[in-house]
Amino acid sequence: MDAWPGSAYPLGATFDGSGTNFALFSEAAQRVELCLFDEDGTETRVDLIDVDAYVWHAYLPQVQPGQRYGYRVHGDYDPKNGARCNPNKVLLDPYAKATAGSYDWHPSLFSYNFGDPLSENNADSAGHVMLGVVVNPFFDWAGDRHPRTPYSDTVIYEAHVKGLTMQHPDIPEEQRGTYAALGHPAIIEHLQKLGITAIELMPVHQFVQDSTLLDKGLRNYWGYNTIGFFAPHNEYSSSGDDGQQVPEFKSMVRAMHAAGIEVILDVVYNHTAEGNHLGPTLSFKGIDNGAYYRLVDDDRQYYMDYTGTGNTLNVRHPHALQLIMDSLRYWVTEMRVDGFRFDLASALAREFYDVDRLSTFFELVQQDPVVSQVKLIAEPWDVGPGGYQVGNFPPQWTEWNGKYRDTVRDFWRGEPSTLGEFAVRLTGSADLYENSGRHPVASINFVTAHDGFTIHDLVSYNEKHNEANGEDNNDGESHNRSWNMGVEGPTDDPVIQRLRAKQQRNFLATLLLSQGVPMILHGDEMGRTQSGNNNTYAQDSQISWQNWDKADEPLIEFTAAVSRLRHDHPIFRRSRFFHGRPVEREEGAPVPDIMWLRTDGSEMSPDDWDAGYRSVGVFLNGDGIRQRDVRGAEITDDDFLIYFNAHDEDVDFTLPPTTLEPAWDVVVDTAGNAADSEIEGGNPITVEAKSLMVLRAHSAPTTELADHSVSASLAMLSAAQADATPAAGAPRIG
Repeated sequence: MDAWPGSAYPLGATFDGSGTNFALFSEAAQRVELCLFDEDGTETRVDLIDVDAYVWHAYLPQVQPGQRYGYRVHGDYDPKNGARCNPNKVLLDPYAKATAGSYDWHPSLFSYNFGDPLSENNADSAGHVMLGVVVNPFFDWAGDRHPRTPYSDTVIYEAHVKGLTMQHPDIPEEQRGTYAALGHPAIIEHLQKLGITAIELMPVHQFVQDSTLLDKGLRNYWGYNTIGFFAPHNEYSSSGDDGQQVPEFKSMVRAMHAAGIEVILDVVYNHTAEGNHLGPTLSFKGIDNGAYYRLVDDDRQYYMDYTGTGNTLNVRHPHALQLIMDSLRYWVTEMRVDGFRFDLASALAREFYDVDRLSTFFELVQQDPVVSQVKLIAEPWDVGPGGYQVGNFPPQWTEWNGKYRDTVRDFWRGEPSTLGEFAVRLTGSADLYENSGRHPVASINFVTAHDGFTIHDLVSYNEKHNEANGEDNNDGESHNRSWNMGVEGPTDDPVIQRLRAKQQRNFLATLLLSQGVPMILHGDEMGRTQSGNNNTYAQDSQISWQNWDKADEPLIEFTAAVSRLRHDHPIFRRSRFFHGRPVEREEGAPVPDIMWLRTDGSEMSPDDWDAGYRSVGVFLNGDGIRQRDVRGAEITDDDFLIYFNAHDEDVDFTLPPTTLEPAWDVVVDTAGNAADSEIEGGNPITVEAKSLMVLRAHSAPTTELADHSVSASLAMLSAAQADATPAAGAPRIG
């Protein structure tokens, strides 16, 4: 095999249309062998003799896309001092753009003999490992462009590639559960119907199936076990794993972009699949253990663990930081994704011990001309001391707002002490973000996510039911802030069924009408259930997959209609926080941009917030928007009223006087009562127990096309309601 002097940059295997350059960083190495594997497993070794700044490299003019490869790194093996080089282990390139095969958990994957962590196991791991694949980087993007949707217009849909598509009847069986399925028109049309502008994919970086799960007959479903930060997970490819997964992923992104939908990746840069000192040697450990991992200072045999997975990536080392930044840039420039959600992002801020919002990682992101321009979402916590950092990330970042989730759940299950905080969360969590110069869009609002109950299960179970996970129901969160309405799990009681349906609509409507960026968990709009399992990390099964045949069609229509209401009215997606001060109006005296209302129509007093109320009204002043249209003309919005009743009884509210608005129309009623039009100001209106109602200032009918109006958008729902059983508790929007 011919080998010419190569280039130290870029790292990884880079095909230039003729041959391939290989480059690997390792300061710990004394010798590096590139290992090329044929389809039958025959191995050819090539010494990388050129080294620049600890980067070992060579150019091989004969190597073409599809070539499988790995590395053998010669160096010190001294686990007690953090050195774990062992040339008998075939190692995955950290920069591999694609991977082939999987790990079979043969003992040779471990550098020590079981029972003696400081021993040396010299069994050859070839034939038992995942290999890198040289890829063809050239792809016809056909004029593809990033949608660049502003945060204020963004609606996120958190989805799992396999779980969302595995049981869709309109997708060919051979494509289900893959990137091709995700880009199928049936999926894209569903997202467009819901008004989704960004799909946030659970991990698609190449991850590893845990041996402990495989031994139980389970699998790593979620994928938070990364081994390759540049490679799309090969099991999600319908076309093969010899590099075909790369153009298949790109085709999916191109299809999403053509539909105006951004692609956001849930990324796991805080740890890898190699685990702690008892874990296997698959890649980083054998290449340069001390550079890539945080080791315990006074005993470097062990790993610092801020993630609960055994190790933590070493963001203090320049090459570990380079790996993260190179990976992020690659996914933006080559794979054309539109943003990232960072798993356990607090771990990336631990440059030393404490979480530091000014750590080197955040400085690099701030200064990077590519990464700084995409959506950056933090999961603002980890499992280390001081790891809960909601509200403390830099201004460029948005955050999963865990406080929003907890407060909204508590409010709708009837906790009386939550009213004041509920008002803060509904209006964008100014207490968390305003003082750092951020806006309401810094808050990624969610009621449910992959980790925990679905919305259906949130209203159906008081307790977790994780027996299928094989951990005696000891895994998963025990405090779910859920309420089963009196019966644990499924019930035939029509009263409970109706209440549960209403509560699902309450959660979805609250989410979509809150200031900030809403995130819907995939399947929540369809009534997806996991049968009470709130920790489906190992359930690559029908427990987790969306059952499209049992989709709750009326709930889909409801979610789509409320999403359209949000889209059509900027009052629900303000770019600035409410300030409560008077705003000039075209007619009459100035009125505050927001007013909180008691049941009698008067404004809430400070004492009212602590009085244990579970019902409240809010007036949203459309004149407080004052935005500019594309021609620069100033535009405002309609006035809205929202009444929230988390009480167990119906509540009569008195509408504000006619001096505010002469009349109102009911446009959303999660209780499903007949919609009322032109209710005169000052009149009473009944809001059913456990429901919310949205009213818009009455105006004369417009020339708006009928099939685009809020009312007409629910023609299908109205027909479904006529045939629905009373248990369905169908909503009313119109």
